[in-house]
Amino acid sequence: MMRKQLLAGVLSGAMLLGLTACASAPAEPAVQTVETSATISAATVQSAAKAPKYVFLFIGDGMSYPQFQAAADYLGAASDADYMQAEPSIDRSARGGAVLNGPKNLNFMNFDVAGSAITYDSCSFAPDSASTATSIATGYKTYSGMINVDETGTKSYETIAEKLHKQKGWKVGVISSVNLNHATPAAFYAHQASRNDYYEIGQEMVSSGFEYFAGGALKKPTGANKDQKDLYKLAEEAGYQVSYTQADAEKATAKDGKVILIDEHLADSDAMDYELDRSESDWALADYVEKGIEVLNNNKGFFMMCEGGKIDWACHANDAGSTVADTVALADAVQVAMDFAKQHPAETLILVTGDHETGGLTIGYAGTDYDTYLTNLTSQKISYAQFDEQYVAKYKENKTPFATAMKDVETLFGLKTSGAATDKLVLTAYETQRLKEAYALAMTEFDSGKYTQAQYALYGTYNPFSVTVTHILNNKSGVDFSSYSHTGLPVAVFADGVGQDAFGGYYDNTQIYAKMASLLSVK
Repeated sequence: MMRKQLLAGVLSGAMLLGLTACASAPAEPAVQTVETSATISAATVQSAAKAPKYVFLFIGDGMSYPQFQAAADYLGAASDADYMQAEPSIDRSARGGAVLNGPKNLNFMNFDVAGSAITYDSCSFAPDSASTATSIATGYKTYSGMINVDETGTKSYETIAEKLHKQKGWKVGVISSVNLNHATPAAFYAHQASRNDYYEIGQEMVSSGFEYFAGGALKKPTGANKDQKDLYKLAEEAGYQVSYTQADAEKATAKDGKVILIDEHLADSDAMDYELDRSESDWALADYVEKGIEVLNNNKGFFMMCEGGKIDWACHANDAGSTVADTVALADAVQVAMDFAKQHPAETLILVTGDHETGGLTIGYAGTDYDTYLTNLTSQKISYAQFDEQYVAKYKENKTPFATAMKDVETLFGLKTSGAATDKLVLTAYETQRLKEAYALAMTEFDSGKYTQAQYALYGTYNPFSVTVTHILNNKSGVDFSSYSHTGLPVAVFADGVGQDAFGGYYDNTQIYAKMASLLSVK
């Protein structure tokens, strides 16, 4: 059941864009009602095919065209490098020094149907996960930060998962590589005016009665003041079998009724490891999808939402290597659904989309002109988060000299202070100076909340040294980020299986819900 992803390298995606956010509320909130949303696509959906019995919805948090294209380009570049090693007689004098055979598409990029969805919400062209996941789950727009409620916070919206569970008796599963009460997974079962009300969201998770939850741990399981009844205890009292180890997760079956599987190897913020940091013997996102099918499979049907949440976190930190690795991990999880669909071809629908783009990722960097050197990113062995925790924190504690720290940087990221002129990973004097300045700041009691404008542009809210390391590696590979936040790019919607034709075209993200609801005939 263990799966190690195809490759963890890095590369970067194609399109940039960081649009503006609305500071003031519109006079009349731009809410698209379910009725309005569903009307446009109903005829198309109903004529497309009979309703599926098994629906998989994969959401790459922060994943738009740049993220999956970057992953495909990286895999293609790695394949080209292998080819060149196998064929040493080929003339390497061409631009970039290699033969370019093109990207290696991720599995979902080969689906027969591909559409695009606009992501703006009721106050911003660069929305957050709470509002965009609300649109996908319910067909309504709302403000950033709100989950399945209207702009006043007083009216709740029922989700596609809740409707299928209640109206059709389907089993429901929710999986995430980040916290299970984080915004995107919460949007399929919770209704809160603030995405930060983690305890209340967790209470709704328990009361949902959904049969399968798996992935990262719950945030604030005993409330903001740590004085409320533990959410895990509440779950057990509600009939959930809660497991905290991989061995116990292996034993989970449909006979358990309702299960919550918390990943045994939690990392930053009690989320699952970044794929770059995951040990081969530890479960990946794909393993939780496989176990979810085992727990949910039944004759009535099931709905499973699986979020690749750490794609977003990596993009916020401008860590292209981790971005690519976690995007490929999502594709590995999609493959499990594709394998299931082969056994149930007339009953299964698989959707793959994103909630918004994060980071303004681009394939192309001013310093490398038209060239990319994506295989440079294979030298990254660790995520920025683990580098912070395992190395940079100790540098500060031990007052480690810069030169000593750079030995670790060479081992973990491939960046070198000296070497042959043809080695693309050798640092220039300018790059070395950037690292020295960032390291000096990282060794102080810096407060990112008090950064100057210039410092924020360089480091965001991240450790100055680690983010400068990833920035330089990104740029040497020919990729870049324009933001530490979300942008206004549309997201792709890939569809395969029963009813797939309904998801082609260019439409609002509320239409993803509308098309599913119409296809599945929920009220």
